[in-house]
Amino acid sequence: MGLLELILLVFVLLTAFSIVWGTLQTGISPMMSSGKACQAMLSSIEWPVNGPLIDLGSGWGTLVIAAARKYPHQQVIGYELSWFPWLVSIIRKYSLRLDNLTLYRKDFMNAEISDAAVLFCYLFPGGMVALDKKLNRELLKETLIVSNTFALPSCQPKKVIRLKDIYQTPIYVYDWQPA
Repeated sequence: MGLLELILLVFVLLTAFSIVWGTLQTGISPMMSSGKACQAMLSSIEWPVNGPLIDLGSGWGTLVIAAARKYPHQQVIGYELSWFPWLVSIIRKYSLRLDNLTLYRKDFMNAEISDAAVLFCYLFPGGMVALDKKLNRELLKETLIVSNTFALPSCQPKKVIRLKDIYQTPIYVYDWQPA
């Protein structure tokens, strides 16, 4: 085996390990939002907003890249724990010169989100329960929350958008009010 093949093998193994490790830590593998979901999620924002748009688990960057491109004068932040999807997002950010986008390789459960104007998420049922607890502890201002597929357990959405796809995917839109 030559040096190039060995380097490629190591890279593939590190990539696979990163995705598996991130999946074990978070309980779900990084998933991309569909184009229809991104459009629906972004169109649910009522302008103007006062604060950053934050994607909790930005994965491969599908939604944060679309948000940063659509709203070039708005601060957009993404949190992703899995190394390889985060790296792909970083490469896309710099290749598109998105200066309004900040990407963190960090668990959003340990991130400061209290200044968010909008929170986006595409998590899983257990992740939504954990997020719900975090919101109740930390989010002390009115905030728009938009969730792909999974609902917050303790909140009633102000609107549910059903995508015209094979699954009739729900997009939940919440007006978060502090307790």
